[in-house]
Formats: sequence, C-alpha cells, structure tokens
Amino acid sequence: METSRSIDPRTPLPACDLVTVPARQGLEAVDILRRGEAVGPVLHDDGGGTLGFVVPAGTAAAWDVPGSTCTQTNGRGLSLAPEPPAGEAEAAGSEWLLPPDEAELATDPAVLRRALGEAARMIEAADSCR
Repeated sequence: METSRSIDPRTPLPACDLVTVPARQGLEAVDILRRGEAVGPVLHDDGGGTLGFVVPAGTAAAWDVPGSTCTQTNGRGLSLAPEPPAGEAEAAGSEWLLPPDEAELATDPAVLRRALGEAARMIEAADSCR
C-alpha cells in the first residue's frame, strides 16, 4: 500500500472553497469520514471554535447545510505556508487538523453533507441524554 506524501507547505492548493462548521460537529464529521470515506484537508480555527473542510471550487454556489457556511476562495488557493504573505496578518490559532496531501486535495461535498448530518444527529442524541 502506497502512503500519501505531504505537499510542500509553500505550495498553494488548487482553487477551492471552504465549508466552516462549529468545532464539535466538525470533529464528529471528521471521525465519521475517516472511518469510511476519503477526507481532504481540514483547518482548525481554535480561536473561533470552528473547523473548515476544503471542498472543490464551486461548492459554495449550492451549499445549503444548516449550521454551516461555504466560502468561495475566488481562485485563491489555501496554502500551508509557515508564515503569512507580506502585509497579511496570520489567523490566530488556526492550524491544519488534517494537512493537505497529494492523495486528497478536497472532500467530496456530497460525502461531507452526509457526514455533517450524521454528526448533527449524534450530537442531538447525546445532548438529549443529559
């Protein structure tokens, strides 16, 4: 079995969109995806309490999952650069939960939609048991 290689941190990812969800739901979804489906890069914004799933460009146009947002990057690829570009502030507390690699550059939006729905149901069931 061949293992995936990490992308050079200075290499921008291809144009993509970013689905942002609350961290609790996002972490559940990551667990669900890692058990059965391919999952692309996931950005954790510790300060904002969110997770961002990299999805193919164009996903934002039809994204309608309650409790989440999908942001177009307008062709500006994300990168794993160790330092922000000159003149730009670094997002405090943001880091890759699952860094980009050559095997999975984005999560399939349909697969992510199902995982987020399952995660929301799991959280609702857990909260109702308290």
